[in-house]
Amino acid sequence: MSFPAAIVAWEALKNQRDSGSDPVLSAKQEKLEAKALIEKERTEKAESAYTVRVLCDEYLAGHIYRHRAKKGATEITRMFDTMLGSLEKLPATAITRAMAFDLIQSHAAKSPVQAGKLRCELGAAWDYAMDAGRLPETAVNWWRLILRGKIRSKGKAIAGEKIGTVKRVLCEDEVGELIAWLPNFPLLIADVLTLYLWTAARGAEIVGMTGAEITEENGQVWWTIPKSRTKNARHEGAADQRVPLYGRGLAVVLRRKRLYGGGVLFPSRQKAGHVDQKTIQQQVHYRQPYCPTRPEMTRSRLTVTHWAPHDLRRTSRTLLAKLGCPDTVGEMILGHMLPGVVGTYNRHHYDGEKLKWLLTLSEHLELLAKRFEN
Repeated sequence: MSFPAAIVAWEALKNQRDSGSDPVLSAKQEKLEAKALIEKERTEKAESAYTVRVLCDEYLAGHIYRHRAKKGATEITRMFDTMLGSLEKLPATAITRAMAFDLIQSHAAKSPVQAGKLRCELGAAWDYAMDAGRLPETAVNWWRLILRGKIRSKGKAIAGEKIGTVKRVLCEDEVGELIAWLPNFPLLIADVLTLYLWTAARGAEIVGMTGAEITEENGQVWWTIPKSRTKNARHEGAADQRVPLYGRGLAVVLRRKRLYGGGVLFPSRQKAGHVDQKTIQQQVHYRQPYCPTRPEMTRSRLTVTHWAPHDLRRTSRTLLAKLGCPDTVGEMILGHMLPGVVGTYNRHHYDGEKLKWLLTLSEHLELLAKRFEN
């Protein structure tokens, strides 16, 4: 700078010093503020790029696809694809309590169960992002806080009439009448429903049965469901589920094993692999007297109504309890893991008890069927 300009600058700095401020410290402070501004802009840019959709995709890739079964992972992906609405484009840090409430409430009005699942998965996705350090420490997981305990299922509707959320259990007369009616179904459907009653197994486990899972030990036929095919697959302490086969359930399995060998015993006509569990549900609904699907088609209509395949599993468990089966054995027959400390220390598989009580159940089911088959 020129000499006169330098004199003016020197006088300004001298006056600044005489007034009590430190020119050097002020220069440093200006540099720090400029650096902080740049860092703030960088952080805001990163946060704006980390949208709700990106957060959900990272949760899917990092947790869901690794630890959930294919069916569950597909459903969660579908929810994120169809239910996030305009929020998916917003920065995750911009989500407020009101936004979270409005999204869940908008779905709860039509489908409370789906809304509750969405709330749960978004809460887990936010936890995952916070654990990974992708959200600031001050971020709030509003999904965990809104509408807790306030989303209630209205129950399903049949023919436009709400029937509530009651869990259906068939009475003994209904069980006998249904067994006698089963031959009206296509053979594959009747066979699956028979195994529901005679084994109390899950539908997905039944339709996925293979001939290789069927073995004979000392004259007793066993169905061994691999741990990977059970609902307990993710639990370290879970084991294969062993089911002794009796009566009509045994007859179904042996007949199908003669047909299909060690392969899938309930093959699909539309695709490779086994028939879908949903197909069984659809066929049962199609035979209900209130089903409006294809009214021009003549078909036999069920005389025992308002039930779904899974209700047969619940019915068999209830019959076991009525026959005197201890709760621990009944839960093991269902393939449930024993809760708490009991489940941690008691690793007994109850094979002997299963033999006794599933034989008792089979004999009781035959007695109920004979009332209507004679």
